[in-house]
Amino acid sequence: MTDTTGPTEPGSPADAPVAAPAPERVHLDNGGGAPLHPLARQALLQALDDGWADPHRLHTEGRRAARLLDGAREAVAEVLGARTEEVRFTASHASALRAAVLGTAQARRRAGGDVVVGGVERATVLHAASAAAQAHGGARVVVDVDRHGRVDADAFASAVARPGVALAALQHANGEVGSRQPLAAAHEAARDAGVPLLVDAGASLGHDVVPGSWDLLAAHPADWGGPAGVGLLAVRQRVRAVPPDPEDADPWAPGGVSVPAAFAAAVALQAATADRAAEDDRRRRLTDRVRAAVAAVPDVEVVGDPDDRLPHVVTFSCLYVDGEALVTELDRAGFAVGSGSACTASTLEPSHVLAAMGVLTHGNVRIALDRSTTSDDVDRFLAVLPAAVQRVRDVLGVGGL
Repeated sequence: MTDTTGPTEPGSPADAPVAAPAPERVHLDNGGGAPLHPLARQALLQALDDGWADPHRLHTEGRRAARLLDGAREAVAEVLGARTEEVRFTASHASALRAAVLGTAQARRRAGGDVVVGGVERATVLHAASAAAQAHGGARVVVDVDRHGRVDADAFASAVARPGVALAALQHANGEVGSRQPLAAAHEAARDAGVPLLVDAGASLGHDVVPGSWDLLAAHPADWGGPAGVGLLAVRQRVRAVPPDPEDADPWAPGGVSVPAAFAAAVALQAATADRAAEDDRRRRLTDRVRAAVAAVPDVEVVGDPDDRLPHVVTFSCLYVDGEALVTELDRAGFAVGSGSACTASTLEPSHVLAAMGVLTHGNVRIALDRSTTSDDVDRFLAVLPAAVQRVRDVLGVGGL
């Protein structure tokens, strides 16, 4: 048989160099949007078959969906140490925070119109506090934070003890820098003053032990491996709060919530809580390595409390570096990281959290490790980071400074 292939001509495709495979991407921007937990994925598929109907309907399909929703609320309540009837699902974390602020301020308008907040709360809380205070003739009272992003417990106590305070809001831990807040002391002060305390656990529930020092609590299922499109709001029975849309069948979540999403969120929370101790230890070791290695890069500042913090969050700021440029450079190298404020990152505006802390706001990078983040992922990131920072500085013409 004649060989019809013939010799390969120089310059033909067969002689072309084989391109190196693209590096496997590593997602390190898991705060507020982690990959779906495997058990949550299973639960979501199950609930799509069993819980697709309107849970307010009286037919068999509606009752089946209602049972799934009630089971999800019961599971979440067990994790929170709350009553099932105190737990509600909402359309999103932001809607839960907004409903809590506006609903409580409305119910307590006779007590006054002031809303006390920590200086590094999410933008949603800060905006809602301003709107509630303006609606009821009060003021938004901001308690300053230190360089770790933590409010002074005595200053917070003094603020809530003032006459005319309707509500106080303080996050459990900051999702951008990881620092925990003095929650127990803040709740005690608020209770002594007769002021309900809203706790934003959006960055910590599922990752850290959230104490029962709260009167209202909002959380973010997508942060712990649940699906997007659902939020969590818990309100103690002793708290006076008016639903934002009382005429709706679901007044705390107008239009209702996705039963499959709520069910999957509850399953993900149970799963995250079950192995939280092991995950805490593993991810804390990884973030300790990141903090130590990053601190060795010239003109880079690691922010947030080095010890009293969330186990999975690290933020650092690079002098002479543009944040957007650095995020793009790291993305080109295969690493997805966050920048700017955790709640307004899409704007790429300087972080109001870092500004309130009085630390460097330029060249901000935030990473949040997921349960799928490996030691090798961290090693690869730390290997490329110094060169990425230097390349951005060189492009900006500040490499020699």
